[in-house]
Amino acid sequence: MAVTDKHPASPPAPTLPRATASGKLPGLAMAACGVVLAWGVHTLLPAVPMLTAAVVLGIAAAHLPGVRNRVRGVGKPGLTLAGKRLMRIGIVLLGLKLGLDDVLGLGWATVAMVIAVVAATFFGTLWLGRRLGLRGDQPLLIATGYSICGASAIGAVSEVSGSDEEDVATSVALVTLCGTLAIAVLPLLHHPLGLDDAQFGRWVGAGVHDVGQVVAAAQTAGPVALGDAVLVKLMRVALLAPLVAAVAVSVRGRRRGAVTASGKRPPLVPLFVAGFLLTVAVRSTGRVPQGILDVAQHAQELLLAAALFGLGSAVHLPSLARTGGRVAALGLGSWIVIAGASYGGVLLTT
Repeated sequence: MAVTDKHPASPPAPTLPRATASGKLPGLAMAACGVVLAWGVHTLLPAVPMLTAAVVLGIAAAHLPGVRNRVRGVGKPGLTLAGKRLMRIGIVLLGLKLGLDDVLGLGWATVAMVIAVVAATFFGTLWLGRRLGLRGDQPLLIATGYSICGASAIGAVSEVSGSDEEDVATSVALVTLCGTLAIAVLPLLHHPLGLDDAQFGRWVGAGVHDVGQVVAAAQTAGPVALGDAVLVKLMRVALLAPLVAAVAVSVRGRRRGAVTASGKRPPLVPLFVAGFLLTVAVRSTGRVPQGILDVAQHAQELLLAAALFGLGSAVHLPSLARTGGRVAALGLGSWIVIAGASYGGVLLTT
C-alpha cells in the first residue's frame, strides 16, 4: 500500500517480492561472512565452538564503528531473516542427529533423570526471572535456553511466543556466555567432584546448553565421556518439540483468539517442529546413509551459525547493561540449578 501511494504510476505489485528479496541480500551476505569468520575462529581455536563464535562475532559487528550502521541499517532485513528462517531450517536438520534407539539405549532411569533436570531448570529459571522483574519474555527464553539446547531452543520458542527481538538477542547473549564459561569451568571439576569419565560426560550432557559446547567440554575426558555426553544432550534436544508445543498452547490460551503480527493465530505444532519430529523419525529408521547424515550435519551447523550471527547482531549492549545485574543474577542462579540437578541425577542413575 505504501509503495502505490508514493508511486501511483508504478507497475503493479508483482515487482515487490523481487525488490524485497534484493533488500535482504546485504544482510544475508553479512551473515555468510560471519559464518566464514566463525569457521576460521573454530579452526584456529578448536575449543571454541563455531556457533559460539558466530554469536560473539554478530555482537561485535553490531558495535564496531564503521560496521554497526550497515548492520542496523541496510543489513537488518537480511540478518533478521537469517535469525528466524535459517534458524528453523537448522532446527529441522538437528533432528537427524537424534536416533530414538540410541537415546533409549541409555536406559529409562537416564531418560527420567534428563526430564527431571529439564523440568527443574525450566520452571526454576522461569520463577526466578519473574521474581527478579526481568522484562517481557526474557525469563521464558532464558529458561528455555538453559534447560534445552541454548540459542537454538530460544529461537524455536520465540517463533511461537512472538517475543521481542531485543529479548531474544539478550537471552541468546546470556546463554551463550554461560555455556562458553562452562567449557572452561566444568573440566576443572571433573575429578574434584569424584566423577568417572562416563559420569562426567553425562553431567556435561545434562548441564551444558549448546551441542557444540557439550562436545568442547566433554572431549577433555576422552571418547567415553564424549559419547555419553552427546547422547544425554540429544535427549534434552528431543524435549524441544513438546516444550514448543506447550508454549504454543499457552500463547493461544492467553490470547483467546488473538492473532500474531502476521495475522495468524500461533499454531499448536509449528511447521518447523513437525519437521524436527519427522527428521528424528527418519533417523530412527536406520536407513539414512552416513554420507547424507554428514552433509546434513554440516548444513545444520552452517545454517545455525548464520542464524546466530543474525541474532547476535541484534544485541544492544547499552540496553543489556541496564538490566545487566538482574540478567547476570538469573544466569548464575539457573546455572547453579542445572549443574546441581544434573550432578545429583547422574549420581542417582549411575
